Amino acid sequence: MQFRRFAALMAGLAWAPLALAEPAVDSSPVPELRPGSDVVTATNSPDPDLAFPTWIQQFRARALAEGIRADVYDAAMNGISFQSKVVMRDRTQAEFTKQIWEYLDTAVSDLRVKNGRAALDSNRDLLAEIEARYGVEAEVVAAIWGLETAFGTFKGDTPIVAAMASLAYDGRRAAFFEEQLIAALKIIQSGDTDAGHMVGSWAGAMGHTQFMPGSYLAHAVDFTGDGKRDIWGDNPADALASTAAYLRHHGWTKGQPWGIEVVLPEDFDYAETSERVKKPAAYWNGLGVRDTAGNELPDNGPTSVLLPAGHRGAAFVIYDNFHVIEKYNTADAYVIGVGHLSDRIAGAGALRAGWPREDRALSFDEKQEMQRRLLSAGFDPDGVDGIIGPNTIAAVKAFQSSVGMVPDGYASLEILKRLR
Repeated sequence: MQFRRFAALMAGLAWAPLALAEPAVDSSPVPELRPGSDVVTATNSPDPDLAFPTWIQQFRARALAEGIRADVYDAAMNGISFQSKVVMRDRTQAEFTKQIWEYLDTAVSDLRVKNGRAALDSNRDLLAEIEARYGVEAEVVAAIWGLETAFGTFKGDTPIVAAMASLAYDGRRAAFFEEQLIAALKIIQSGDTDAGHMVGSWAGAMGHTQFMPGSYLAHAVDFTGDGKRDIWGDNPADALASTAAYLRHHGWTKGQPWGIEVVLPEDFDYAETSERVKKPAAYWNGLGVRDTAGNELPDNGPTSVLLPAGHRGAAFVIYDNFHVIEKYNTADAYVIGVGHLSDRIAGAGALRAGWPREDRALSFDEKQEMQRRLLSAGFDPDGVDGIIGPNTIAAVKAFQSSVGMVPDGYASLEILKRLR
């Protein structure tokens, strides 16, 4: 949850392992960024003269000051080794990206939809009870479960304590991973699990729906009533309920769409797209925006028009629930993946619009180059960080308008070539 927010912004898409016979998804492009924190930045580099075992001994005082018992710390940290592969993945994660259609091809494949409907059917009573208690639709919880761990079939096998200690020692995000290590030790001290069973992804996400230790402490629930918040075991009840509790905490509105695929009229003003422009459904209806069946949009609160791949790709009207899913992962592709998968599990069809599949993704360096060139041309993206966020999108729109292009904010290779 927490680290995932940084990684998704850096890379643009979320990791989602596949279920059953589908080809494995490369998890390196977007490491596990989990719900519940602001973007984190690099801090200090490790002292090369400070050996990892020495760091473990020195960190002991910090842990005890945070309320960790000496016996818990010693048992959990005894014999752990530096996870060099984990640190390497953390250092290289920002270089990779995927286009949204590449992600959705996998995230909402026919097989995943089939598996999602089977998972919903197999856990119908459980998910219905969770929906009744937390007010989050069963299909939405199932979709997150499907994207995070392929419905519990790929929860990860990295020892979390060792991974968090290694990343804290490495120092790029020392403060953040020190907090996650303390949180992991608090979970062990509480008796919910032990260090041996606390496994997950390389970046620290754990269980059926991939909670970071800090988010677990804040939001995990004991739905089964057995005295433990068990998100790691075969029974997914606590994990699924914890996900619903998390979404409710962040404002989920039952019955409100996450978003709706729409068809825009030919004379649509693309300057009005982006999450920054919010209007009632009646406004878009008045402009002639319709769903793919030709119907007017339902009035379910403020909406925005989102074009994740520009005017040549699918268009969506998004509601506040879209932003709630963003708390789980800020990448638009992940949110659309969860929302569309939940719709498909509930019986809806595939997206109707196509994508500009001839476009390749920009590298991290190319994104930074685009931002530098936008700034030089007088269109301020508010920083050169390789993150295509709202400010960069606004700068791209302004540049597109200045050269007679459709101002859809799509940060494509074509835009970079024009800027060059």
